[in-house]
Amino acid sequence: MKAQDVLDFWFLPPGDPGYGKARMEWFRKDPAFDAQIRARFGSLIAQALAGGLREWEMDGPEGALARILVLDQFTRNAHRDAPESFAGDTLALTAAQALVDSGADLALPPLGRAFVYMPYEHAEDARMQRCAVDLFARLAAEHEGFTEMLDYAHRHRGVIARFGRFPHRNPILGRASTADELQYLGQPGAGF
Repeated sequence: MKAQDVLDFWFLPPGDPGYGKARMEWFRKDPAFDAQIRARFGSLIAQALAGGLREWEMDGPEGALARILVLDQFTRNAHRDAPESFAGDTLALTAAQALVDSGADLALPPLGRAFVYMPYEHAEDARMQRCAVDLFARLAAEHEGFTEMLDYAHRHRGVIARFGRFPHRNPILGRASTADELQYLGQPGAGF
């Protein structure tokens, strides 16, 4: 399988009417979509989690983006509500940082850039959360249609600033929740 197969699946192939547009499946639970990712990309996810697919980065920013998608997004879909859903976070963030530090993220289409920035937003680290807000703010300033993603970056940063972690992950990761976290989790829209 090639990096382009991942990009064509996630963003749809160029020429498809949905190409270049946000997809509903990205931001809601969809068991059929999750099953499709497991069936089609399960072995690729395992390969990436084992440190593989680094050769894709030789294909330029698009290849690096494809690897980030496998590590950051496909893991969340394929292993939803299981600890493995976060298993690629460190590798995804490292790949995203390399892309951003080199400036190569700017060569990607706006939606591609957004998914390079997601690992920052997923990090349980205050500094990475500040970076996420900065990156999404720049993206929203340069391109229309990204204010909602910027809002989510602010919300993620606020949760990390308050708790130092994402409380909605606690049951998945076997972490005990504090009384303050439980109160927060009882509010509508508390999980991401």
